[in-house]
This record gives sequence, structure tokens and C-alpha cells, in this order.
Amino acid sequence: MQQILSLLQAHDIIVLHRHTNPDGDALGSQTGLKQIILENFPGKQVYMTGDAAGRYAFMADSVMDEVPDEVFPNALCIILDTSAPHLISDGRYSQAKALCRIDHHLFCGPIAPVEVVDSSFESCCGLIVSLCMQHGLRVNSAAATALFTGMVTDSGRFRYDSTNARTLRCASFLLEQGVDANEIYRQLYVTDFDQLILRAKFTLKIRFTPHRVAYVYTTRQELEQYGADEFTISRGMVNVMSDIRGSDIWVNFTETDHGVLCELRSSLHNINPIAVKYGGGGHARASGATLPGREAALAMLEELDHLMEEANQ
Repeated sequence: MQQILSLLQAHDIIVLHRHTNPDGDALGSQTGLKQIILENFPGKQVYMTGDAAGRYAFMADSVMDEVPDEVFPNALCIILDTSAPHLISDGRYSQAKALCRIDHHLFCGPIAPVEVVDSSFESCCGLIVSLCMQHGLRVNSAAATALFTGMVTDSGRFRYDSTNARTLRCASFLLEQGVDANEIYRQLYVTDFDQLILRAKFTLKIRFTPHRVAYVYTTRQELEQYGADEFTISRGMVNVMSDIRGSDIWVNFTETDHGVLCELRSSLHNINPIAVKYGGGGHARASGATLPGREAALAMLEELDHLMEEANQ
């Protein structure tokens, strides 16, 4: 981290990247770190790049910048919340004058010359908060709100087993900076009636493998009929299957124009090696991948079923 701080001091232009199809943690770490840099390193030009915020557009300063190509050769690029190069939103980071990464996913290999990667954290936002606390960086209210949002979403409202005493110390620190937790929860979990209907439809679509892996498979035609975006159907619906007694692994398959999006989850077992085998990554109990077609998806499902079979022996 000391090397990253030195890079921040040495570069006047900074571009913040994160993974594609951003979740609350990706956007929270990106917008939060931008505010931290502006607060602690006055005079810096800080850009955020990537695809749109989607359902997290309620986050302040979540609109991405139009970054000209000529910026990158003179910039420090910081990659956030990303475990593999092909997942980075905006590949122009490769043109940067200097490059570093801050991430909490399972380590799949180096991306940058300077990296802070710690998979013991529940979120990239939590890792950033901890680093700020350790190194005495000021965190203003805007940064704290963004970082708290990322911590909440990636920890499942502090339910997942990655949540520990350190997580709550970091959350407490953010609350002391003026975070309105009630407003964040209101924005995150308010539901339109149409969304409730959609969740009900998905509940009725749940099927089980012989060893109780729960899954939903949505075809390209069904996706068009739902009238919702890919993110809402894929990541947004995967936890419709959570908390089913006897189903400790669940997976959501969604056909799209660029492949089958796979969201894998488990309450007990490490499903990450299967995701990595199919070109994806993530965490031990929450991973994802994009597969070429239905045949590969069914092969993945069979491997998940075998994992459940072995775990139940």
C-alpha cells in the first residue's frame, strides 16, 4: 500500500477501473476511492471509466467519465475489485504510465506490477476502508457512503461468512463519517411490484439436480420476454434460490448474445474451482463465469451436482 500511496503522489492524472457489469462493491470502491484521492491529494485529475452503473445508478457520482485516449499514456491506472484481465471494464489500462490493483477476490494471477490483494476481506470496499484507517487517510461523507454501500452488498447485509469483527469495525468507522444507512438500504432494497412478479416467476422455474443443486436456466427467448436487462435476470435473480433447505449450492444460467452467464453460489462449499475451470472466478462461495452455450452450462451443472454428492457422503 505504501507503494500505491507513492504512485498517487507522483501522478497528477489517475484513472480508476473495475470489472464489467458492476455490482455495488465495484462501483462503491471506484467512487469511494475517487473521493478519497480528491480529499487527500488535492489537485489531482481523477477519472472513472467503465460500463454504466445500472441498478446502482442511485449512488452519487456513479456516472462514468468519457476519458480520451491521450489521457492513458500519462496516467496512473488503478484496477479495483477485479481478479482477471478479461473482466476489466475498459482495456486501455494497458496503455497506462503506471498500474496498480486493489482487490479482494481469490488470487488468479498478477495484473499489475503493484498489487494489494487480500481475499480475507468481505469486499473491496472493506479492504479500502481498512487501508485508509491504517494509513491515516481522510474519508469524507461521500466516500464513506459509497464504501458502505459496497460493503453492504458484497457481505449480503453482513450475513455472509466473510463478515467478521474487522468488517464491523470498518462499517462502524464509516458510520462515524456521516453515512445515512437507512437511506442506503431504502435505495438498495426497495422493490417495484413488477420485480416481485418477476421473482415469483423465477421461484416457479427452480429445478434440482439428483443431489439437490438448485438451478434456473433462462433461454434467450425467455430473456426477451421478461423485458429486463441481463444483469437483473442473471445476478439479480440468483439468490431467489438461496436458503432452500438441503440445497447448499445454487446456480443461475442466463443465455445472452455473448454466451451463457453463470452465477454460482453456495452456503457451505467452495464452488470457485469449478467457476475457474470454465473461465470464470470470484470467491469460494460466490463466483461467476460466461460459457459458450447450453452444453457447457449443463456440463458445469453436472460438476456442481458431483460436488454436492461428494459433500453428502
